[in-house]
Amino acid sequence: MSDIVFKSEEINVREHKHVSKNTGNVMYEQYLLNDEDTKMMIKQILYPKGTITPWHTHDCAHGMYVLEGVLHTNLGDFDKGSFVWFKEGSKAFHGGKDEDVEVLFITNKEFNIYYL
Repeated sequence: MSDIVFKSEEINVREHKHVSKNTGNVMYEQYLLNDEDTKMMIKQILYPKGTITPWHTHDCAHGMYVLEGVLHTNLGDFDKGSFVWFKEGSKAFHGGKDEDVEVLFITNKEFNIYYL
């Protein structure tokens, strides 16, 4: 079994800017857990108001736990404290429509993304 890396200190996710090379979207994200064997991960993501990841699919399943704001997705809108799970291979979009949204993003295995 691999060592699991977990950062327990308080994180200011706004200090970790990420610009998508595919869409140009500006988000903020910080890895919290990364399992070397399974490639499963958890990262904290902040989608600024108006930032929506366009329609895409993954080989991995992924879930999103809403920490702040309302997460806008193709499955509906999810308030703070909600959790939504996207099955492997499902088509999805998600992000912050009317406000900043902060989530925990969780995968079940190695992450990849294919834009439609």
